[in-house]
Amino acid sequence: MNLLSIAGSDPSSGAGIQGDMKTFDAFGTYGLSVITAITSQNTRRFLDVKPVSASLVKSQIKSILEDFRIDAIKIGMVYDSQTIKVIHSELEGIKIPIILDPIFKSTTGGDLQLKDAFANYKKFLIPISYIITPNMQEAEKISGIKIKSLKDMKNAAKKIQKIGAKNVIIKGGHFLSGSKVVDTLLEDKKFHTFSHDRLKFENHGGGCTFSAALCANIARGKKLSDAVDIARLFTIESMKNAAKIGSGLVIVAHSKGDEIESHLSHAISKFCLIDNIYKYIPECQTNFVYSTSNPLSLDDIMGLEGRIVRTGKRCTIAGDLKYGGSKHVASAVLEMAKKFPSIRSGVNLRYDSMTIKHAISKGLKISSYDRNAEPAKTKEKEGSTVSWGIKKAIDSLNTPPDIIFHTGDFGKEAMILVFGKTPEDVLRKTLIIIR
Repeated sequence: MNLLSIAGSDPSSGAGIQGDMKTFDAFGTYGLSVITAITSQNTRRFLDVKPVSASLVKSQIKSILEDFRIDAIKIGMVYDSQTIKVIHSELEGIKIPIILDPIFKSTTGGDLQLKDAFANYKKFLIPISYIITPNMQEAEKISGIKIKSLKDMKNAAKKIQKIGAKNVIIKGGHFLSGSKVVDTLLEDKKFHTFSHDRLKFENHGGGCTFSAALCANIARGKKLSDAVDIARLFTIESMKNAAKIGSGLVIVAHSKGDEIESHLSHAISKFCLIDNIYKYIPECQTNFVYSTSNPLSLDDIMGLEGRIVRTGKRCTIAGDLKYGGSKHVASAVLEMAKKFPSIRSGVNLRYDSMTIKHAISKGLKISSYDRNAEPAKTKEKEGSTVSWGIKKAIDSLNTPPDIIFHTGDFGKEAMILVFGKTPEDVLRKTLIIIR
């Protein structure tokens, strides 16, 4: 999954482009960047800022969009009107969700947008955003409403939405009093509120972390309110883990989150980008799973609640990753893991005898089972067919097969299952058999 950040450079790596790349990586996505400005700052003070020329910003955007499939775009620091206008000209009408993070001042004290650029910011960038993520002070500036209560936050969100943003999340961390921080999301015409205990220290990079995490989860297909909640909780943990690297403000520190989800999400993104992979998607579509060590049930195996589906000559991820999200492919991995604990991942592909012959010629170990031989009692018991078949295929084996296939049965589609120790191992074997 590829994410693009259009933002300024922060040499302390707490915020800006550098901070976004760290956050994207924490969610198992690949980050690409367009730099709009160079700042000189550290954890104690802001020294200087120089914009990158508008023409170079434009060519950077063109170079990314012509070569990469982008799943979501985050726009952060934009210093001047010329930059704002070229970003608008390149992204207007694009069918990619844009997360707009208003950045007017640095936590270290510097101005990150010229005063005369603000009107163009509202005119050109807010209307193309899928969601805008101001903190309370930024929301006041954009809406013109002084925020002193939750009601004021909601009114400010409505005002910002009228400017053109499809959705608005206002972060309430800059309220001066109270033990709780309340964030307000206006999704279409519906409000959601989120709250957490106030942290009693200032940090560098929290705002960028939130918007980048939100970008990653929107790209992953999460429902907007869920994406906001995941990003919010991730940011809180990153702030709690903040490290005093310099002599001033602490810098947010990201954990990797769920390693199973991170590895699987990254592998699924790579899978969908394989040339001609759409030809290997079966009629029942594809799922890709990864289990914890020594899984005991399907609840220990992560997979898509939906499927990887064929859409024309490309693949689309439909559904969220979830433990227990897969039934059939997860059942196959569960049976494999019982006998061969190192095998924890698998994907299903369309059956073709030539694919099997090619896999054999490449030295992969193949096994199979005959669904016609399945006992009637097993067929009658819902969800037991896959387990029966995998047990049958590996019963006499001392080492795990790379592939197990069957040629179908009445009303049942023939299938290939590719197994591996990790999603990356499954990807490697998939590439071997289709090339």
